Amino acid sequence: MPRIVSVGKALPPFKLTQEEIRQFVSALFKDSDMEVERLLDVFANAEIKERYFSVPIEWYQKERSFQEKNETYVRSATELSVAAIKDCLRGTNTGVTDIDYIIFVSTTGLATPSIDARLINILKFRPDIRRTPVWGLGCAGGAAGLSQAYHYLLGHPRERVLLVAVELCGLTFQQNDFSKSNFVATALFGEGAAAVLMTGDDSGADGPEILGTSSTFWPDSLDIMGWNVLNSGMQVIFNRNIPNLVEKHARDNFAALLARYDMQLENIKHLIIHPGGIKVIEAYKRSLGLSNGQMDTARRILRDYGNMSSVSVLFVLAEYLEAKHVRAGDHGLISALGPGFCAENLLIQF
Repeated sequence: MPRIVSVGKALPPFKLTQEEIRQFVSALFKDSDMEVERLLDVFANAEIKERYFSVPIEWYQKERSFQEKNETYVRSATELSVAAIKDCLRGTNTGVTDIDYIIFVSTTGLATPSIDARLINILKFRPDIRRTPVWGLGCAGGAAGLSQAYHYLLGHPRERVLLVAVELCGLTFQQNDFSKSNFVATALFGEGAAAVLMTGDDSGADGPEILGTSSTFWPDSLDIMGWNVLNSGMQVIFNRNIPNLVEKHARDNFAALLARYDMQLENIKHLIIHPGGIKVIEAYKRSLGLSNGQMDTARRILRDYGNMSSVSVLFVLAEYLEAKHVRAGDHGLISALGPGFCAENLLIQF
């Protein structure tokens, strides 16, 4: 079966504590009609310590055009992707000319030619490399990218695939959006990039095997999360019912995938789940009946980086690849939710 060989990470240069962001938002929104003092509790309740951004905090004091935000996105997304790829391939026996296919995932900016085309030029990938840019999957994009690579490698067992995900959520901030969704997003989202090297059966590489995948789409749920695209950029759609949906559907959603392999949730040692927010993490714990620390890694990634959309689940995966408590033969579930409303799941064996 296709394997996950290595995960690389990269972070933008500006690290801000949650308290620094809280103070900035308090000052920025003080003259609005919002109940700012009451809403500021969301910063503490998010249980996030710090986050990373592509621009300094002063950049947000001025309203920016969509063009300016997107130009910053293209520049920073390219730089972070290069760094994540180099980190991913470091220590492996794979160079950029060994990569047969690159999948690029992002939902926080636009580029044509796409960012992957820029990466091919900068890092000197082979001119016959295949590439697929994926846009619009939001937080589900990292898991969906792994799934796409898996299905490709089933038919191309000698090849190597590089998945690259980058999200610059901070650049979507709307200075004049006084909605609660914008306020919550300001307390939650961060930026980062990740790259994953995957290989087929005949590559001889080591790493967790992907045994199978599943995609689930819930009809009539388009308003749960996503973007409104405005003249000033992307305005976040963030429904408060997300934790309720997780609590209602997570167990059955996982069970449906596991049943195909005659497995149950009790057989899963490791939950590699996108940490959408602290309420989402708690909803998973209630739905799955967890009391054994299986969500601790996801919680730690949220604490240290915030919600990096498609990138977060790959940061969680990187932690598990290095974890000393993971044993050969253990089974794990990779999962993330995204706009649609949808879930992307993968069953793996270490």
